[in-house]
Amino acid sequence: MTATTDQDAALRIASGRKPLVEPLRLGERLREIRLANQWTLEDVSQRTGLARSTLSKIENDQISPTFMAVQKLIGGLGIDLPQLLTPPRQQSRTMGRRDLTRSGQGQLHPTPTYEHELLSCELAQKRMIPFKTIVRAHNFEEFIEWVRHDGEEFLMVLDGEVLLYTEFYEPLRLEQGDSIYFDSDMGHALVSVSQADAVVLSVCTRVDAA
Repeated sequence: MTATTDQDAALRIASGRKPLVEPLRLGERLREIRLANQWTLEDVSQRTGLARSTLSKIENDQISPTFMAVQKLIGGLGIDLPQLLTPPRQQSRTMGRRDLTRSGQGQLHPTPTYEHELLSCELAQKRMIPFKTIVRAHNFEEFIEWVRHDGEEFLMVLDGEVLLYTEFYEPLRLEQGDSIYFDSDMGHALVSVSQADAVVLSVCTRVDAA
């Protein structure tokens, strides 16, 4: 490696940029496939005809497999080349977070058409935003414009009946226990068609937390 290459690598690390070419990490990927199938090294050896010692060295990146060895791995494990060369999944570290919201103790955000109660408000950097909503609107004309926001939304009717208006579909009636999943950047509005205000539970994805 030349001095210039070393400097380029250092600059990439300092700037947070990824290397232009990611290493294959074939040994790590082989171990991932083996463990996912609950195979021992002996099992893989019998399937591929490769010695256990060779497989161990491949998994520990002590040697690079020859073309013939790769062919034996593909044939013996019943996979194709792209599967073998797919980067291993990143191991996520479970943080064990949790955030309890007692009944009626969420953050209230009333609007002319909805009364939102945001749930799990103490937990920062959530990937989802859960909230319970009392649907005050009983007529679509009560909305000045479509409701829309980035991401996707899951909605379930907890009490009463609602009419879901969406930008590209006919209005849809949802009864207690019904649920729907939709793109929330599509204009939408929810109207209670019960005598009393309906109650729904919604969970929205956070695009900026993905």
